[in-house]
This record gives sequence, structure tokens and C-alpha cells, in this order.
Amino acid sequence: MKPDTTPIDSMLLGTAARKRWMSVLARAGATRLEQALTALGTSPQFEHIRPPEVGMVLVRGRAGGGGERFNLGEMTMTRCSVALFGGVVGHGYVAGRDKVHAELAAIFDALLQCPEHNPGLMDRVIDPLEREQQARWREQHDKTAATRVNFFTMVRGED
Repeated sequence: MKPDTTPIDSMLLGTAARKRWMSVLARAGATRLEQALTALGTSPQFEHIRPPEVGMVLVRGRAGGGGERFNLGEMTMTRCSVALFGGVVGHGYVAGRDKVHAELAAIFDALLQCPEHNPGLMDRVIDPLEREQQARWREQHDKTAATRVNFFTMVRGED
């Protein structure tokens, strides 16, 4: 019996869940994603819809985090789109020029949309990667906080 490779309905999946795993995959790095794919024991069959390609994107910011938008500058980004041989399409967008990373992110995005893969991949790949990323962020935050300088004004006495 052929496994069901119909993508999970986006309404059931939820945009937030997909945003979460796309974010984790984009920050994970090619080495960690290669290790995770190797740990699966199978190599998914896919074809490129859009092979990995490097380009530039405009980064925008907001003054004070919530004010008027402004153009911060451009950054390099790599994107890739793949289709599993079950018809599920996955996309990968990563900062920088790592084509392997973008392709692996696209493969995992496609796999995570398949009902037979999603629960296992969330538990074995996405959750551990997210915990690692949060630990690195906390470590960096703590290092930065240790160097924080609090300025204050002292009243000087006049003679």
C-alpha cells in the first residue's frame, strides 16, 4: 500500500506551525540538516522546481521597532523549491550563499507537510534544533548582558 503523500491541509496544519519549522530550518545550518537527514535512514526522492539560486533581498526595519518603515539595506539569500515524488512541494529560504542548506530546508519543508512524516520529524528534528538554537541565543544574551553598562548621573557637590 502506497503511503498517503497528500500534503496536510494548511488550515489543519496552521500557518504558525509552518512558520516555526521554516524558521528553525533556515537557522539550523547545512551540517545539522545533513545529519538529521542521514539519521532518517532514507533519502527522499525529489525533483527541483527551482534549483538553489543566490540572490539579493531588501531588508526593511522600523524605527524604534514599531515606527515608520525604512530600507535598512540588502542581504544575500538563497532559495530552492523541490517536489517530492508524491507531489508535495517544499521551499527553502536561507540567509547567505549556502545552496546545500537551501535545498535541505526545502526537502524538510516538503517532508513536514506529509502526514506520515510530520509528527516524527517535529519530535526528532525540529524540536531538538529549536532547543539548540534557543540555548545558543540564551548563551549569547547572557554574554551580552554581562557587558552591559548602566549610566547614571551623580550630583556633584559645589565647594
